Amino acid sequence: MLEGGGKPGLARPEQVAGKTGMEVMLAMLAGELPYPHIAETLDFALIEVEPGKATFQGTPRLMHYNPLGSVHGGWYATLLDSAVGCAVHTMMPAGRAYTTAELSINIVRAASHKSGPLRAIGTVIHCGRQMATAEGRIVGAGRQAVCPRHHDLPGV
Repeated sequence: MLEGGGKPGLARPEQVAGKTGMEVMLAMLAGELPYPHIAETLDFALIEVEPGKATFQGTPRLMHYNPLGSVHGGWYATLLDSAVGCAVHTMMPAGRAYTTAELSINIVRAASHKSGPLRAIGTVIHCGRQMATAEGRIVGAGRQAVCPRHHDLPGV
């Protein structure tokens, strides 16, 4: 579904044409471009960007639990994937894209619906012509996880 900014959807090609990754992220943050549907599904949002860094905030809910009664690892992974992916996206020149080549997480403390808001902070470690590496961490209520991510940068 294609929609305008400030709600979930897909940006139209003419909305992002000629924009750098940073400009796209700032437009999304300002509500000028739609945000991904997954953010609504998993209850998280982009809250801050700067070159090489992106921060998302989300609150785990009971609907995000696994059958064992704790927050599903996929919730953490998606929140971290969004933070580190958008951190890399801030470094992309106009017309450049990326894809995940590797995603790895270590969950060192469990969160619950009682944890309150958690922040995933993605930071670019290296952004080359063909690969970028970023790491992320989830902070808030004393919890932390680390997620290295490597990206293939096509068309370079």
